[in-house]
Amino acid sequence: MNEERYILFDQYLQGELTVDEKNNFEKQLAEDAEFASAFESFKEMHFQLENKFGQEAEREIFTENLTRISDKYFHKKKTKVVSLKPWYFAAAASVAIMFGLFFFDYNHYPNFEDYNHPESAYFTERGVSEETLKKAEDNFNGKRYEKAIPLFESILKENNSPEIQYFYGISLLQVGKYVKAEDIFKELETGNSVYKEKAKWNLALSKLKQGKYAECKEVLQTISQDYEDYDEVERLLEELE
Repeated sequence: MNEERYILFDQYLQGELTVDEKNNFEKQLAEDAEFASAFESFKEMHFQLENKFGQEAEREIFTENLTRISDKYFHKKKTKVVSLKPWYFAAAASVAIMFGLFFFDYNHYPNFEDYNHPESAYFTERGVSEETLKKAEDNFNGKRYEKAIPLFESILKENNSPEIQYFYGISLLQVGKYVKAEDIFKELETGNSVYKEKAKWNLALSKLKQGKYAECKEVLQTISQDYEDYDEVERLLEELE
């Protein structure tokens, strides 16, 4: 991914795009899975950046460090880095973080994308339109979550199975609809389906994505050691310490 894309992402988040630019951006989000995934990664990094550099003194320190990194990795002159506009500074800072250059003396928090590996859906549900089910499956597996969501909602009207709820919840999480996603996961964790522990894990990921690290840790500690990916639970817990 190039630097210009990060700047575009930041301009969208700051509401600086024209109406046409915004429409084109959202159209690409809906149609390009790789672009949408990159945007989600940027939003997560941007959120962490705001948490880390909320105070002016820290920003000044980071600007100096970013200047050195810029010279080495982006071949830019020091004066150009210092004169960056605020939105460009945020984008450039995020670029540095995204490429693993964030090694200063700040608390490091785990990144949602490092743990965001949704399993593929292979539905075997009955009593619902096979065509709708297939479309939902294909869109989910293709990471076209915005398109998958209304399909899941249609299916759930006919079949409210834990399997459909689970993948619906993941889709909501991927596009940042946290309240709805967490409601689904909380309902699943109170049941006895095979999605019980998986729901807890995704609930923890929802907290992680929002930067709610203490809440994330609390959820992780409720996951059974019998959970098939418990090694991931342990790894994330270690990062949160």
